[in-house]
Amino acid sequence: MKNVIKGGEFVIRETLCEDIFIPEEFDEEQSMIRQTCRDFIETEILPNLDAIDEQEEGLMQTLLDKAGALGLLGVSIPEEYGGFGKNFNTSMLVADAVGAGHSFAVALSAHTGIGTLPILYYGNDEQKAKYIPRLGTGEFKAAYCLTEPNAGSDANSGKTSAVLNKEETHYIVNGQKMWITNGGFADIFIVFAKIDDDKNLSAFIIEREFGGITMNPEEQKMGIKGSSTRQIFFNDCHVPIENLLSHRGNGFKIAVNILNIGRIKLAAAAIGSSRMAINQSINYANERMQFGLHISKFGAIRHKLAEMAIRNFAVESAAYRAGQNIDDAYDKLVADGMESGQARLKSTEQFAIECAILKVWGSEMLDFVVDEGVQVYGGMGFSADAPMERAYRDSRINRIFEGTNEVNRLLIVDMLLKRAMKGELDLMGPAQEVASELMSIPDFEEATDSLFAAEKKILRNLKKAGLLVAGAAVQKFMMSLSKEQEILMNIADIIGSVYVAESTLLRVERLALIKGAGAIEGQINIAKVYLHSVVDEVYIAAKAALYSFAEGDDLKMMLMGLRRFTKVEPFNSKNARQLIAKQMIEENKYCY
Repeated sequence: MKNVIKGGEFVIRETLCEDIFIPEEFDEEQSMIRQTCRDFIETEILPNLDAIDEQEEGLMQTLLDKAGALGLLGVSIPEEYGGFGKNFNTSMLVADAVGAGHSFAVALSAHTGIGTLPILYYGNDEQKAKYIPRLGTGEFKAAYCLTEPNAGSDANSGKTSAVLNKEETHYIVNGQKMWITNGGFADIFIVFAKIDDDKNLSAFIIEREFGGITMNPEEQKMGIKGSSTRQIFFNDCHVPIENLLSHRGNGFKIAVNILNIGRIKLAAAAIGSSRMAINQSINYANERMQFGLHISKFGAIRHKLAEMAIRNFAVESAAYRAGQNIDDAYDKLVADGMESGQARLKSTEQFAIECAILKVWGSEMLDFVVDEGVQVYGGMGFSADAPMERAYRDSRINRIFEGTNEVNRLLIVDMLLKRAMKGELDLMGPAQEVASELMSIPDFEEATDSLFAAEKKILRNLKKAGLLVAGAAVQKFMMSLSKEQEILMNIADIIGSVYVAESTLLRVERLALIKGAGAIEGQINIAKVYLHSVVDEVYIAAKAALYSFAEGDDLKMMLMGLRRFTKVEPFNSKNARQLIAKQMIEENKYCY
């Protein structure tokens, strides 16, 4: 059995490249599934983007039906319910390939993820038999009803109510939900409501045909205009008692666990969307002439194209690393005797920290890429006749979807500290070692001649920088640290940056073992440029945090330690970016 790492353990443990999965290792069947998705986007979605954005009557439903006929809605559904029964990383690959589909990607993701998975993972045998096969084909379309006007990130404060009728045959549901994706055409709603005066939410499977459901007109949105988004009202909606999902009061747990999956899938979709924007930018730069030259000849444009590719490659590396970690944890849980559905939930929950990191870094990477894409296109980037205008608008929602990036940053640190307090992760031991190291003579060991020996030393030191700040903050604030949101977000920026940089380095190191270092010069440059940029980011975030709570000799000592942990040898990132961009320009596509 593979060495299975715990979620969040990367902070205190060095990972070997042999223990991670890289996207270059997808097998032939997985590659065929990816190509099917890409072909579908190319033939069915991209030619119809304007009609989709105009919400042409019945078009989105028809497209979902076509996707269902190809099996794209059932990749994660077990074979016994008519699906393909593929692993988690394969479902990530589908989200990635479909991610270039703008509003369609949102509709499909909502249906296959938050709309279907609550029933698949929490439903009883009768519920799964009744709904899952029809959700897998697209006969039923699904929506997820959690958010309310006064309950967004604080979802458990929702006011939607459920009361058992006198005959004890139905729950009577009343309440209002908003920002409901697929709301205008969904047949099945996963609805969260409180039974009587319960402290926690319960979840229900509600069919449109139950009645008592009305909705406002479609929301007018900045982006993803083709995605149906409605406010939905439940007015004495009679829900059979057998449609209570899981057990009473378990709704909040369902919501949290399903959102973990949604977060990492959002990152996968951002990768696919970003890849398309990079390709379009390269194509345009190779066509657009200024001052007698194609603009792809100019250093400023090459810098942009390279940085877009670097950030996409980095997030992609982390996403499939985490996806495989989830699969490995699932395999171990099943081997130890856990039921498959529960193992799926537990394995994703185990890597909730990584899911939150990927949601933040994926959404912010995409925002950066499409913003730079607009800039590469220049005036045409601002025109609705060119592709970047839609990409720019559509990307913005991702920093709000699945919990805002601010909430997710807070969750990253909160979950790490809670696991430490439970004894699941030993954070304080390593943090105390770092504090002791500040009093010792600096380490002047020479790096070995292995491919990334110097870079691995940098990573180890960056982790020490994170432990230095986190340990000092815990010691200073103790139980009140949760109120220091700015400091928590500084720490989250350190942790997330290190995770993505490490993932990138490990991917390239593994790739070098497979192909040889001489064949992957571009990827090696990507890993080095990204790591050196992260060193600066860690220094800035750590310094901001220390300045906000440390003082006197303690501050001086920690700043000295921080400078030691972020010290690197000079590296010519300009030349490295030039080489990264040159290869893409020559091939006229993103080629990493």
